[in-house]
Amino acid sequence: MSTPTTTPTSTVPDPGALSAGTAAPRTAARRSWTGDVVLVMTRELRPLVREPFTVVFGLVQPIVFLALFGPLLAGSVGAGLPGGDVWLWFVPSILVMTTLFGSSTTGSNLQFEMQTGAHERLLVTPLPRSAQLVGRSLKEMVPIVVQSLVVIAVMLPFGFAPDALGAVLGLVLIAVLGVGLGSLSYALAIAVRSNEWMFWVVQQTVLFPALILSGMLLPLEAGPRWMQVAAQVNPISYVVDAERALFAGDLGSTTVLWGAVAALATAALGLWVGVRTIVRSTD
Repeated sequence: MSTPTTTPTSTVPDPGALSAGTAAPRTAARRSWTGDVVLVMTRELRPLVREPFTVVFGLVQPIVFLALFGPLLAGSVGAGLPGGDVWLWFVPSILVMTTLFGSSTTGSNLQFEMQTGAHERLLVTPLPRSAQLVGRSLKEMVPIVVQSLVVIAVMLPFGFAPDALGAVLGLVLIAVLGVGLGSLSYALAIAVRSNEWMFWVVQQTVLFPALILSGMLLPLEAGPRWMQVAAQVNPISYVVDAERALFAGDLGSTTVLWGAVAALATAALGLWVGVRTIVRSTD
């Protein structure tokens, strides 16, 4: 029986390794965490720049609501709306609706990357997982602002006359809300990655009650008491009211303050849940 022999490991340094080793100090300079966030955000924005059709496609639903539901609203309860101006009441709602629908579905993009293996390849890079999640979430601000500007521009010829400063602050508010909703969507995609269909079940189950119980489409003042109570615990309703106040020029009202608190709280909660989920994910 022959004794297996082992080949001793060579101690001669590999010139290539030496070369790589000498180059290491020059490449060891790591970006800061903020730089990694910007890098991920830029990566996520590239598909939007190459295919802006996705942003345009997201405008189909709000334009349909404005064209069909807007006149119906004006003819039915227009005079009874707070402020009396249908468009100042309804257009800010549509902007929040666009944010709600757009941001809550972004997790499906992450699911596609999981299926193709792109997400796993990104996880093994030196990029911190927290930076990957935050970068993805911050990217949501760009399509939200672009789509909102298009909606506002479309409605101006139809008599929509928002306060200029209030409109800018309103865009900032829904951008912050979009970061939180996008983070929650990514967290959901990671949590249910083994059951892709579950993502849409949860997203649709949460989305429509949040939309209806925010008073986005119809005022809830004439609704049942239980709906009014549900609206009080729905953070989206505070953002909707704040958007209406901002676009109407009522910048110093407590409604705006509560809307800002709701948007910031949603963003903080979403980022915390999202980062916690991606850091704890096993793959």
